[in-house]
Amino acid sequence: MNESKSRTQLQMVWPEHLLRAPLPVRLPPGYTLRTYRQGDEPRFYAIMELAGFTGWDDRRLRPWRSRILPAGWFMAVHEASGEIAATAMALRNPSDQLPPGGELGWVACDPAHTGQGLGMVVSAAVTARLIDAGYRDIRLYTEDWRLPALKTYLKLGYIPFLYAPDMPGRWQVICTQLQWPFTPEAWRS
Repeated sequence: MNESKSRTQLQMVWPEHLLRAPLPVRLPPGYTLRTYRQGDEPRFYAIMELAGFTGWDDRRLRPWRSRILPAGWFMAVHEASGEIAATAMALRNPSDQLPPGGELGWVACDPAHTGQGLGMVVSAAVTARLIDAGYRDIRLYTEDWRLPALKTYLKLGYIPFLYAPDMPGRWQVICTQLQWPFTPEAWRS
């Protein structure tokens, strides 16, 4: 197993100063945005597999369903084919260690639609839904090697949560790879 895949997950948080900032959801031409419909599961499982999240089926989805906010599972749909091209979930994040909050979860895009900004679209829609639902503690979890997703989250406004001693070093490597400013002093506030 790749060393970076065996580490604890990275966390990012939505900064408090952006809770009242509007989130633009700009769809590229040829795509629409909608929420989950019964029967979307097979295509969702296929997208998850294509994005590197293996083993998705009805059994694996079951525990996540109870955490999805009403009207909080978003799908970017390719109009010409009618197929779902990207997906993300607005999740309740109950935790014994953190205040109850919301989570941007399971962002995935079919590689055939990469470069259209669909990850940004579904992530922005989920974040807006969590804010509209009144969540003030909004976070996401990801891995160091998911560089396109990390760049999307940074562009959207999420900031790294430096919750462990190895986090500044890991984020410095990521920021170098992404050619993104490494500003840990700003991330602590």
